[in-house]
Amino acid sequence: MAAQSCSKTVVFCQIFPFFFCLLLSFGLCEDFEYPYVTCGSVVKLLNTRNNVRLHSHDVKYGSGSGQQSVTAVDSSDDTNSYWAVKGKADKPCVRGTPIKCGQTIRLMHTTTRRNLHSHYFQSPLSRNQEVSAFGTDGVGDSGDYWAVTCSGTYWERDDTVRFKHTATDMYLHITGDTYGRPIHGQREVCAYPKPDSGNFWRVMEGVFIKPTETSAGGKR
Repeated sequence: MAAQSCSKTVVFCQIFPFFFCLLLSFGLCEDFEYPYVTCGSVVKLLNTRNNVRLHSHDVKYGSGSGQQSVTAVDSSDDTNSYWAVKGKADKPCVRGTPIKCGQTIRLMHTTTRRNLHSHYFQSPLSRNQEVSAFGTDGVGDSGDYWAVTCSGTYWERDDTVRFKHTATDMYLHITGDTYGRPIHGQREVCAYPKPDSGNFWRVMEGVFIKPTETSAGGKR
């Protein structure tokens, strides 16, 4: 497990400054065996039904809100598919603490520093609810909040979970609809009104922050 975590850190460090990755490495690569997703982790999220990863890029929707588009891609090594796990703006989580089932979080796209977001605009293809990336330098609004829906006490790295948009009670979802140009082959990501196999997600590649002795619920 430790070797696997370290190799994932190397991939992540291709995008971020050396000094930041050096700090991460000290917290990650020493006997890391921890089953939960923690605050501050940077992850890729796989939709298990469609086998695609949540993705964004500096391409705006041509309809709806006109905000930055969120899609899903087949590739496992696209650097635009990393998302940072953060707490609410008014209730930040402590770095390294495990995320609880039912906890409200934000997912910040690491390349553009915009948050995973939803609102009452229609999505372009399926006409479900649009999902976008919103905000400036990680600062957005209450449309960025998602509750982690899982069955245990904490969000487990090997478990499938759902993300429920707290403002509209809709689930982060993929229908399978595919875009043409300029993002040919990428899948539409939308918000869906009920639990469904298309809104199950699992953590895949990433940088997983090691909890400290004092982190709530955390152990080395």
